[in-house]
Amino acid sequence: MRAVVVEKLAPNYEGVTLKEIETPRPGPGEVLVKVRSASVNFPDLLMTRGEYQHKPPLPFIPGLEMSGEVEALGEGVERWKVGDAVVGGARIGGFSDYAVTNAMALRPKPERLSFAQASAYGTAYLTAYVSLVRRAVMEPGEWLLVHGAAGGVGLAAVDLGKLMGAKVIAASASNEKLGLIQAEYAPDAVVNVTDGFRDFVKEVTGGHGADVIYDPVGGDVFDESVRCIAFNGRLLIVGFTSGRIPTVSVNMPLIKGFSVMGVRAGEYGRQFPEKGRENAKAVWDLANEGKIKPRVHAELPLAAWREAFDLLADRKVVGKAVICPDL
Repeated sequence: MRAVVVEKLAPNYEGVTLKEIETPRPGPGEVLVKVRSASVNFPDLLMTRGEYQHKPPLPFIPGLEMSGEVEALGEGVERWKVGDAVVGGARIGGFSDYAVTNAMALRPKPERLSFAQASAYGTAYLTAYVSLVRRAVMEPGEWLLVHGAAGGVGLAAVDLGKLMGAKVIAASASNEKLGLIQAEYAPDAVVNVTDGFRDFVKEVTGGHGADVIYDPVGGDVFDESVRCIAFNGRLLIVGFTSGRIPTVSVNMPLIKGFSVMGVRAGEYGRQFPEKGRENAKAVWDLANEGKIKPRVHAELPLAAWREAFDLLADRKVVGKAVICPDL
């Protein structure tokens, strides 16, 4: 089979190559999946440089999220049958013709979603759900400011926020991206953060400020968010795609009465297993019911893996880019 293989950790994907390798066999409790689509996420890019917390031994195949069809079953697997359409995680292996994963890590692919949408859905919407429902406990009518709104986790928060009845402000550094978001997701307001956003947020909320701020960007965006958050607001720390981890003087939360909350959706589920199962069920129920709109920006063949990586790295994506081996 063909696979994108990381043979050494290096910048600019210098240690990554597309090559033919032996098709793996599923072990006990495992499933071999014919990959139809695999979503490109920032951790995939970081793993090629050894900059992600999960560091698999070399060589390895990246691709943390995938969808496809069951090709073969390992010993003891009774939950699935060959030909089932599935979606789920492969800690390594999605950017390939076939991937092996634990049978328990898979879910039935929602019929309402294409394979591409299904591979782009899980992590982004689970992150948004844990952020807005579990951590912020957001109420209908509250103002939600979503930074990085064009990215996968940002767009998921816009989509879920609207579904929850929040008044959503989508923020990005691109007018073109904001136009697409406005046309397809109808947020209550959009703002280009290039020249600042504090005054705009204050104005559009009638001086109140944002009740919930969803921040996967960090850096300067976080710094300015502190200045337009409402009293009793919740500032959600989702990531640092800007590259700078910001700090805050604790007198600011004291004076303004807001909370700074870290969000790690996967770790939340590990710490609270029952709630984790509830979260996953809620997210996939939304997909099965057709209440959400995961957006696939581009579908590229396996041979174009570098282009797919660059689309994400260069911030050219609205939603998700996916790799489809059959293209």
